[in-house]
Amino acid sequence: MKRQTITRIGVLMIAMVITTPDAWARKKKKSAPKIELTQAGQQLANQYAATLRTLEKNIKSSLPHVNPRKKAAVIKAREIEVAATKALKQAQKNMGEIARGKGLVKHAKGKWIGGANKGIQATQAKLKSAQSAAEREAAQAELAQWEKNKKAGEAALKERQAILDKALKNKTKYEKAIQQAKDALAKAKASTLQSVKDLGLQSTLTSDKLDAKLAKYVVMKEATPHGLAGFAQHGDAHRKLIDKMLSTDDLLVQMAVADGAKNGQYGRAMQIYMDIWKASDKVAEGPLPKLALAVALEHASPRKQRNAVADTQAPATVDPVQRYLHFEKAFLDGELDPAFAKLSAWDYRMVVDGEEPDEILAWGREMLRNYRPDHISTKDYRWRYVALVRSDIRYGSQDNKHDKPELQFFQNILMNGGICGRRAFIGRFILRAFGIPVTARPQPGHAALAHWTPKGWVVCLGGGWGAGYTKTQYKDDLDFLANTQARTAGKSFMQVKRAQWIGDVAGEPRVFGFQSKTPPGFWYAVSLYTQKSMIEAINAKTLAAVGEDIGEANVTKEKVEITKVTMTAKDRQVSVDDKGTIIIPAAATTKPTKSNGKVILMDSYLGGKQLHFGRNGGKQTFEYTIEAPAAGKYALTAKVVTPSWKQHLVVSVNGNEGVANMELPHTVGMWEVTQPVEITLSQGENVLNFSHETDGYAKGFSIKTFTLTPVK
Repeated sequence: MKRQTITRIGVLMIAMVITTPDAWARKKKKSAPKIELTQAGQQLANQYAATLRTLEKNIKSSLPHVNPRKKAAVIKAREIEVAATKALKQAQKNMGEIARGKGLVKHAKGKWIGGANKGIQATQAKLKSAQSAAEREAAQAELAQWEKNKKAGEAALKERQAILDKALKNKTKYEKAIQQAKDALAKAKASTLQSVKDLGLQSTLTSDKLDAKLAKYVVMKEATPHGLAGFAQHGDAHRKLIDKMLSTDDLLVQMAVADGAKNGQYGRAMQIYMDIWKASDKVAEGPLPKLALAVALEHASPRKQRNAVADTQAPATVDPVQRYLHFEKAFLDGELDPAFAKLSAWDYRMVVDGEEPDEILAWGREMLRNYRPDHISTKDYRWRYVALVRSDIRYGSQDNKHDKPELQFFQNILMNGGICGRRAFIGRFILRAFGIPVTARPQPGHAALAHWTPKGWVVCLGGGWGAGYTKTQYKDDLDFLANTQARTAGKSFMQVKRAQWIGDVAGEPRVFGFQSKTPPGFWYAVSLYTQKSMIEAINAKTLAAVGEDIGEANVTKEKVEITKVTMTAKDRQVSVDDKGTIIIPAAATTKPTKSNGKVILMDSYLGGKQLHFGRNGGKQTFEYTIEAPAAGKYALTAKVVTPSWKQHLVVSVNGNEGVANMELPHTVGMWEVTQPVEITLSQGENVLNFSHETDGYAKGFSIKTFTLTPVK
């Protein structure tokens, strides 16, 4: 019996690790073509390979002996859990027949028969209004086709309803089967978790004694001896960088915890890291060492830069040192989110990995400060910054043809909107600009994003967790989520990484989540159940998705909270200087007197308040009651910021409509003063009314002040 058990374990473990070469290859699949080694390079490769073998031997000799019986219990429990998972999916599939049946019946009644009825009604109207025999003949032919469609729909409805009725008879049975499957799965999961705890590996996983060796092994394995030698053979300076990296234990551990260099390019990562330390005299301050490491790891493989089409002289790739310096300056200048300082190197990787030039990152921050400062100050982290998509990025690709070559990609999206891809792209961009970690979270047929909040990661503009995947090594979005949750456990998270690293030494396939199609080996299974236990212990919450209703829609149906501001007498004070120039704060409206969703009064980064006129909502005018020191003609200008083009304000004075048409320039999110238009004021009280007009779809704008200068 014992022999059979051991044999069975061996077979299972072989099955678990048989995909090992592919697992490491997948990590490096986008790496540069294999470098030809010189004779000196081959010698270095041999040395690195020998070091790797020695490391493996030393680590394995230091690992605890795992009781074969307990290991077998883990494997058996895992098998039962996998079977229970499949059983639940099958039970849910049966219940899905009812949902599908209801959908098909609804389709037959609505789009099919309902559509035919509408067609019949419209065609009958055509028939009544037909003026000629040809028109009547065409209408009768169309009517016959609609009636044929209706009969087909009625036949389909009868068939579909019968199938649904049959499925509904089994509803109670299906519901019972689902509950039984859920109970069985919960029991199986608890059993597996307990069997992992019974292994007695807690002391191994909580100890940092092997961290340096494990991290060095993982780094060398990912880089490969050949890859390390290919970098080191370029000269003493390159070789010394590799030597320094491999001899700096803390750095190796930090690299491995942050998920390593992009595509295994550790030589280049070390070079970038050291270049950053040479370029900055502030890199040792606060969170900046973590930021430097994140840039080095993420940009170890060059990141293609997305320049304006017309900017043919711009660099083809992002300069990693300049990327670091950009965020260093933004952080020290207080331009980034307050939470930025608390993030990890792993988090920072999803801030610094953008394709945008550094100057566009700076533009993004300034644009939002100018145009929608309320998106920066909102306390709702789920929508902070990224609310720009909801408020101002129209859904639709009709105007994408108007993209300007002199504008960068994200500036064009702000100008012309887009469908799901472009909206998700600019959402990720604006979050990165303010230092918030974000990643793509696509789902079938749709692009969405997921980003960090203090309460956990949240999906925005798409279905909730479980509806899609990521482009990270965690792939399935639920596995990515679990990793983010476990990382919030602090030092305890190292237990997960240690189990993974030991699994690497054991030659297991890299399996980073329960959703993986590859079965985990022993140590990777330990890492996953350790992670699961950790997530439960810290009571991690899974946030519901936001913005799902506007993923492929122009306007949200949900209530959007308006940030409340306190208006002071100074905010509403219209002033006149000694030359008779009248300055009207845009927020000093007499109609409306407070924010209403279309017209929003908000704090301004220029000081005081500003008025924002929203893209969404119906027609709305706004007006001011002012005192003119003298009658006569005045040149009216406005200090405005606009995200798009083809906008103007129609000015009415004292009930005289349309006395002037003020064109709003396309400022690309910067403050500018409009060209003056001439109006006539009476001495004393005057009422200025403004209505907004656009060519094409609705757009928004913000105004700081209106200025009326006497025309001499």
